[in-house]
Amino acid sequence: MKRSHEPIFWSLFGAGGVLSALVAPVLILITGIIAPIGVWMPPEALDYPRVLGFARHWFGKVLILAVISLFLFHAVHRIYHGLHDLGVHAGAGAMAAAYGSAALGTLITAYLLLAAGF
Repeated sequence: MKRSHEPIFWSLFGAGGVLSALVAPVLILITGIIAPIGVWMPPEALDYPRVLGFARHWFGKVLILAVISLFLFHAVHRIYHGLHDLGVHAGAGAMAAAYGSAALGTLITAYLLLAAGF
């Protein structure tokens, strides 16, 4: 039986799906509704110095990288297989370009987080 690379991509898709289903609504609620209105949170909770401090801490860097990376891989996997379901049968080059773009987005995010300092 031929070895497949699909389990790696399916695990990234699954982790990104769980994260986007459980974390994305909370992120949208907090950063898009609660914080701007100022309900249940102090107005300075998401001020620039606090968010920058979170992004400069090692744990904050790991969380930000995980969220962005898994969201990217989930989206790419969903789009790639959605096109396949619609009858657009792309080859290995399209698959490499799709997942490569998610990997590139992950690398750019990691670089920017490292450039933010400690």
